[in-house]
Amino acid sequence: MNKLCDVLWRLCWLLLLTIGLAFCGQQEEEQPQLSPSLIPLPQDPLLQVYFNQSLTSSYTEPYRQQTRAGDDLEKLVMEAIASAESTVDVAVQEFRLPGVARVLSDRARSGIKVRLIVEHMYSRPWSDFSAQELAKLPERERDRYQEFVQLADTNKDGKLSTDEVNKNDALLIIKNAGIPIIDDTADGSKGSGLMHHKFVVIDGKKVIVTSANFTTSDVHGDFKTPASRGNANNLLKIENAELAQLFTQEFNIMWGDGPGGKADSKFGVKKPFRPMQKVKVGDTTVTVQFSPTSKTLPWEKSVNSLINQNLGIAKKSVNLALFVFSAQRLANTLEIEAQRGVAVKALIDSNFIYRPYSEGLDMMGATLIEHCRLEADNRPWKQPLTTVGVPMLPIGDRLHHKFGVVDRNTVITGSHNWSEAANHGNDETLLAIASPVVAAHFEREFDRLYKGAILGIPPRIKQRIDARKKECESATISPKSPKLVAGNTANNLQIADTKKLVNLNKASQAELETLPGVGPKLAEKIIAARQQYPFTSVDDVARVQGIGQKLLDRWRDRVTF
Repeated sequence: MNKLCDVLWRLCWLLLLTIGLAFCGQQEEEQPQLSPSLIPLPQDPLLQVYFNQSLTSSYTEPYRQQTRAGDDLEKLVMEAIASAESTVDVAVQEFRLPGVARVLSDRARSGIKVRLIVEHMYSRPWSDFSAQELAKLPERERDRYQEFVQLADTNKDGKLSTDEVNKNDALLIIKNAGIPIIDDTADGSKGSGLMHHKFVVIDGKKVIVTSANFTTSDVHGDFKTPASRGNANNLLKIENAELAQLFTQEFNIMWGDGPGGKADSKFGVKKPFRPMQKVKVGDTTVTVQFSPTSKTLPWEKSVNSLINQNLGIAKKSVNLALFVFSAQRLANTLEIEAQRGVAVKALIDSNFIYRPYSEGLDMMGATLIEHCRLEADNRPWKQPLTTVGVPMLPIGDRLHHKFGVVDRNTVITGSHNWSEAANHGNDETLLAIASPVVAAHFEREFDRLYKGAILGIPPRIKQRIDARKKECESATISPKSPKLVAGNTANNLQIADTKKLVNLNKASQAELETLPGVGPKLAEKIIAARQQYPFTSVDDVARVQGIGQKLLDRWRDRVTF
């Protein structure tokens, strides 16, 4: 029966892939004019919501010149910046959109004070990289460089002229305009977990908060995949001076004296703790808190606790659309809610939902054992949900949202992934917005994603789960180093072979620390990096600050993916 199910599953995927490829070909030949298919919902005049795959609007993308459904998030950011009269502060993990860079450059040259903070792994203009450096980049970064080449090659002659680079390399545009820029190494460290913010503050009274990085992949789509419409993301445009002041404070803490000043920048857990704060935006209450929270403080003070508090008040429904969901305590709260009769639905990105640390598996009552160990406090639901799965997105796109909607009234959103890495290591934003008007927009986006979603555990994953369990149950126990499964000693699962390879995408922190040269801090950075984007090769791990070629060479026969 399992084999038949698996065959049917594969046939379905082949059919979908065929349809997708046919659609790609159509895009290349015809580039059809896509029009909105839903009537726009009312917007709160002070707190407006947008989605790059929305079915209520359409726009012509500026780079591939494709007319497609969705809100133009880049244009929204550009228009907000263009309205600046005194200051613009931008904090974003990745900054690669030339349109935004040009508007910032124009504002700076007009006398507006512009500042930019990025993640250190993405702080160099593409044009700064030598051919030798580009050749050594991990595959994912090489793909990003090729994306830049296709974007910048405006005359399509296969070569990049100096003029094309100067006009299209976003960070070079920033540099040439004299705009000051720092990254999360400005505090004298090797970088925080991730400088993962995605916000803009304008004139101390307007705020843009989004789940999207400022990249073509996150906003518009991948150049190598014509069907791509950009990773599914949202953007909030908020007009409120009190809220803007809180974001400016967060920016100033990270900025310190800026480039050439004192080494007083603070990132990650070096930032002072600030509890959640409530702001009235018109008639709407917005609660804001910034990550991370030090592990030395009670969890109840953390951003994940703020999420938990909002989940805990659910009476009817909770709908989640998450890139990553690996925070066990949040899943435990949802289980209690579900047992009380709350209708819980969850969509998680396909690249994360079936991983051993995924709470999506817990919600479906399953456990994927890795190296005969379980994640600490692992707790599969006793009453599994059938309303958890992955959305069917255009080829090349990812579910990059980080939102939940409670009782069609409260929206939890921002840059903060629902993970311990975000909670205790990254620079992040979380907003909890109590507004049925705002919630209606996120509910519609969830409904769009949920329609046609693949729910439940696919046969291939079920087979893997069963095989791992059988393997561990029949393993020969080594009397020298018995290791019980954390949080599940009743199963008495143990490691039979202590020489097993360490899976860099799945290993626990303790397992990572068995590798040469890896201590607690480096292990945390590896976990944070893989939760954003899984590693594909040993060389790909080089994107983690503190890991060089010598260390990678020592790992080659010790790790897997």
